[in-house]
Amino acid sequence: MTDATPKIRIRGLTKSFGPKRVLDGIDLDVMPGTSCVVIGGSGSGKSVLLRCILGLITPDSGSIEIDGVDILALPARRRESAIEKIGMLFQNGALFDSLSVWENVAFGLMAAGRRHGARMARAEARAHAGRVLEQVGLDPSVGALSPSELSGGMQKRVGLARAIASQPDILFFDEPTTGLDPIMGAVIDGLIVDCVRRLGSTAIAITHDMASAQRIGDRAAMLYQGKLIWQGAASALLNSGNPMVDQFTHGRREGPISMELRR
Repeated sequence: MTDATPKIRIRGLTKSFGPKRVLDGIDLDVMPGTSCVVIGGSGSGKSVLLRCILGLITPDSGSIEIDGVDILALPARRRESAIEKIGMLFQNGALFDSLSVWENVAFGLMAAGRRHGARMARAEARAHAGRVLEQVGLDPSVGALSPSELSGGMQKRVGLARAIASQPDILFFDEPTTGLDPIMGAVIDGLIVDCVRRLGSTAIAITHDMASAQRIGDRAAMLYQGKLIWQGAASALLNSGNPMVDQFTHGRREGPISMELRR
């Protein structure tokens, strides 16, 4: 059973780039300990939504509450502290080529320690990174390698290890299965579910992969032309009763969504 108060509560969120309104009055609740998957076509605003929550983009209006506190109304330093609760798995791993695998895994943890005046010794950080690598099915010895020596699936696992290294309250996943074959995609999804459950974290994922969305999501929402046009159980994605959602999830060429509007 989950708390009745949303872990993440978004109301009236808008963001435009020039004349194009990318987010148009987004309302979204994500309950504690649950996973919400956001789907939608390219350019529908999925990544912009995540970037607004992460503080990488400033929305034009609206509120983003984490644990009941509107982070947009906080002073910059307090906002940064609130956002440190979030772990992020980027679409292509986004590993630093100049750092070893273990340094990538421990990067956020060490950076946070420096900001708060609590430096972590390199030996301690390396040992911690090794333990986290084991949690995503990698041998700690992989920590000595460079990212370029890893396969795509291994890079995704390292990216996931970095995301969970600080045991965050909130996890974001940006297209977690992009570039992976179906079997490795299922493996990554399984690891994501295991990690979210073990940490008790709240998660938001954006994806085009409907199999992935159903594996990792408790709830799902679809963005179209900057608006959330449907929300419901992730298990209902392929049978939502909404013509736009059904067209998108089944990959139908014919339907209310025109290709011209999804460029």
